[in-house]
Amino acid sequence: MTINLARDIQKDSIVDGAGIRAVIWTQGCSHNCFGCHNPDTHDFSKGIKVDIENIKKELDNLEMHDGITFSGGDPMFQASSCAEIAKYAKKLKLNVWCYTGFTFEELLSMCDTNPNIKEFLDYIDVLIDGKFILEQKSLALKYRGSKNQRILNVKNSLKNKKASLIRKYN
Repeated sequence: MTINLARDIQKDSIVDGAGIRAVIWTQGCSHNCFGCHNPDTHDFSKGIKVDIENIKKELDNLEMHDGITFSGGDPMFQASSCAEIAKYAKKLKLNVWCYTGFTFEELLSMCDTNPNIKEFLDYIDVLIDGKFILEQKSLALKYRGSKNQRILNVKNSLKNKKASLIRKYN
């Protein structure tokens, strides 16, 4: 199985979630948010195909990392590949964060036709959801770009079938 990445895995990130993280930058996004800080990740025909086994080896070699973060692009467009990586990360006792332009409610609805999204959600601890809206941009926000985006506890959100905010970040 492969995944289409925008760039190599970024290690030692302290801005893409709590703690020290490795960031997996997926390629492909149809949201095309005006003002996106990663517009080079939108084109689905670009990027580099990487075997998931190679990513697992990179995760094996992480030192002093608290978790991994999926960003991009939008990882939900490659939910099956991302789920495999997230599942492996959980085996390594790494926590998993994910950024998506979809809202949690949209993702729940999408699970009906794409079970890979549900599987991926099952391995995510924290989800930052919603499109980036330039008019709501704020540098005062923690781990997100615009005020409409939410930082969610995925386990609680799935259990209650409604978005569950993580108060200390929102």
